[in-house]
Amino acid sequence: MMEARESINRGEQVGPRILNSGPYIGRENRDHPEADADKVTEIVDRWAQKGARGFKAKGANPEQLEALIKAAHRHGLTVTGHLDSGRGHSTNSVDAIKMGIDRVEHILGGYVLDREQAAYPVWNEVDTTDTEFRKIVDLFLDHEVYFDATLTAPVYFTELEEGFDYWVDERKFFTDHIRDLVDPDARDRNELMSGLYDAMLRTTKAFYDAGGGNLITLGTDAPSRGEFLPGFGAHRELHTFVLAGIPEASALKIATINGAQAIGKGDRLGTLETGKLADMMVINGNPIEDITNTRNVELVIKDGQLYDPDRLLEQVEGRIGPATEEEYEAWSW
Repeated sequence: MMEARESINRGEQVGPRILNSGPYIGRENRDHPEADADKVTEIVDRWAQKGARGFKAKGANPEQLEALIKAAHRHGLTVTGHLDSGRGHSTNSVDAIKMGIDRVEHILGGYVLDREQAAYPVWNEVDTTDTEFRKIVDLFLDHEVYFDATLTAPVYFTELEEGFDYWVDERKFFTDHIRDLVDPDARDRNELMSGLYDAMLRTTKAFYDAGGGNLITLGTDAPSRGEFLPGFGAHRELHTFVLAGIPEASALKIATINGAQAIGKGDRLGTLETGKLADMMVINGNPIEDITNTRNVELVIKDGQLYDPDRLLEQVEGRIGPATEEEYEAWSW
């Protein structure tokens, strides 16, 4: 191994391979929060021509979401959604699935939710043995809709739970300005988010047990405040799947081939096969025995070229985030 490491290409920036998303569709679109169906179609067409490989609805009403799905699918692109209960002209996952959405974020939602109440407080009390819960699970399974569980997402709004330790000092990658602003210990416990975390663990495990293992994907949805980075968050998410009761081998499948298939790239990504992209990492330890061994990265391989992970990380130390208050606008959107 030492001889191999000595031959690694050490110096050079690794070019990105990023599948870019178009802008949010819905209330969270800063420029067009109230876009009608025609405007949504125009936005999708324009961003598809620019190379966007997918779209996310966030705060979208049913008319916006239906237009988004139709337009995106016409370009062969996928749509995921941060949905709600249906209150206030939001969209419930039942309706989104019947429209043809490809993936749903955060919670399964659906029949369990009261369309007159906000989603999370109701979801936090969901009974996974209830008939209404089973109905939404069956709807996902019948329509083969992917579920991006983001189990760790609510934890970033609470005191840290099990699995949220540091194994790399992620704060060193942020600018001095950001490190001076952020107190990593100043974290309040948000009861709503703590309850959501517990609900996500048990409902995702119930979805897995009901046959949804091939439809679960790994996402972090981690809003960095200068403490954590999504790349490391992916390893935390893996650990959290196991904490929820999902076997290590299944968690690894969720993190690899499931995600590739969910975005329509299963023929190029997700498994080690002849003809697929030669992008992978080599770790020290067996993740089937201990899922946290995925954190022990020894080599990074991109396009068949070997890279030293320590050198890669050194390239971005102190560079993430605005360096001064004057740079905030460039980082805010």
